[in-house]
Order: sequence, then C-alpha cells, then structure tokens
Amino acid sequence: MGFGPGGLDCDEVMQDLYLYLDDETDPEARAKMQAHLHDCAPCLRKFGLEQDLKSLIARTCGGDVAPRELHDRVRIRLTQATIETASLEFRAD
Repeated sequence: MGFGPGGLDCDEVMQDLYLYLDDETDPEARAKMQAHLHDCAPCLRKFGLEQDLKSLIARTCGGDVAPRELHDRVRIRLTQATIETASLEFRAD
C-alpha cells in the first residue's frame, strides 16, 4: 500500500489503470483509485489520455469480429493446454 491519495501511490494506480477503466476492480479498490485520481493531477492526466486511447481503439476497431473458426481453434488449444498443464509432474533433480 502506498502513501498517496486514496492510500495508493502513483505506480500502483498506473499498474491497475486498465482494470479500473474496464470496471474490473472490486468496489474497495475502485474507491481508492477514484480518491487517488481525484487528488493527483498527474495520474488524472494519464488516466484521461488512456481513457481517450481506449475510446479511440473501441471506435476504430470495435467492429472487427474474429472468424468463428479462430474462436474454435483458440478454445480447443486452451483446453489442450489446460489438460497438459494439469497432467505435468514436478520432478526434483
């Protein structure tokens, strides 16, 4: 835990900025981020730039849809990787 506004330092805020932008933080973390951004001009400025970039990407790339075959191949490969990982043994040499 940092000692900046909201109990967070700027590095912590920047590390979790996209989680905040994507609304993927728990309510407590979100409140701390909001408090920090409210009182820290440099982080608020960076937040605004990242928010603008995210909006620009959504506007220009938001209509792209991956082909169904790609979805299927990725899903199969993830399943295979999960099975492979679950069946690995650790051997101390």
